[in-house]
Amino acid sequence: MEELTAQVGAYTPIIINVAKAIIFLVLGFFVSGLVANFIRSRIVNHPRIDDTLGNFAASVVKWLILAFVGIAVLQLFGFQVTSLVAVLGAASLAIGLALQGTLSDLASGVMLIIFRPYKLGDFVDIAGTSGTVKSIDLFVTELSAPDNIRIVMPNSKAWGSIIINYTNTTTRRAELVFGIDYANDPDKAMSVILDVVNADERSLGDPAPWVGVTNLGDSSVDITLRVWCKPSDWWQLKCDLLKNVKYAFDANGIDIPYPHTQIISVSKEAREG
Repeated sequence: MEELTAQVGAYTPIIINVAKAIIFLVLGFFVSGLVANFIRSRIVNHPRIDDTLGNFAASVVKWLILAFVGIAVLQLFGFQVTSLVAVLGAASLAIGLALQGTLSDLASGVMLIIFRPYKLGDFVDIAGTSGTVKSIDLFVTELSAPDNIRIVMPNSKAWGSIIINYTNTTTRRAELVFGIDYANDPDKAMSVILDVVNADERSLGDPAPWVGVTNLGDSSVDITLRVWCKPSDWWQLKCDLLKNVKYAFDANGIDIPYPHTQIISVSKEAREG
């Protein structure tokens, strides 16, 4: 009995340290999440600070708190911080080589926050992948595709690729091409197109809409329209203009040519003659 008691007494400090470590970890995750949400909410609600910076700062603070918690847990089991730093310093080259992709994502995340080629809510195209920016973390950028598919992209790939931001502008130009029959009057067709554009409140007057003949095709005279609008109106305005111009052409007797197949029948007498 005494021997069993002695064995239990020998393991008691380890059990206590394990219990403390579990408590520290649980509290660390809870506190880090609480502080991160507090920072995020305060910055997001601030009128002069961008939401992107709030989410990034919250993520940094969360990881810093978890790092301190990890060091505290190691100290419970006898690891000295100075020794730990020395070991990490000696192994820094190996760690750097092993985690070079992750470190590159981290550095790219910092560059994205500093130069801000896009922010939360922007519709972007990154390396041929389009979507709305939902979050910018330390290591990844999360996009939501137009069909609501979640896309997670490493920050290093985002920073190292061509970024097209469709939202970060006050105006955007829509360009449409209409083909009319050679028998129709191009001036009348251009006047009809401008009437349709001017009747739509979403089209901007400055810059003014432009319309002109840009190509004489095999079966049509091509007229190009360029009209400016707000980025949020771009897609729907293009669709509505295509439909409304078609209706206006029909009402004014302007034909839109389409491919025809002509069958020529030659009689036997004509072939022999």
